[in-house]
Amino acid sequence: MTHQPPFSLSAPERAVEPLALRPRNAARALGISERLLWDWTRTEGVPHVRIGNVTLYPVEVLKNWLATKAIAVEDDAGKCL
Repeated sequence: MTHQPPFSLSAPERAVEPLALRPRNAARALGISERLLWDWTRTEGVPHVRIGNVTLYPVEVLKNWLATKAIAVEDDAGKCL
């Protein structure tokens, strides 16, 4: 019986899904400019977290916020955009 280490250094690393996005990546994920994201953060209440000088957009919270906005548009217009 051969003893193997509990992990292998040569094994490919599994990609780690980010818990939060920096503004550039959050804007890209939403399909908008970074400037528009900053405007919406200020005026539309895009959920974010500030830690020191860093602004982060939590992925799951951002998804929920976007879904809520889509539902609000659907309720207002009778159909989803």
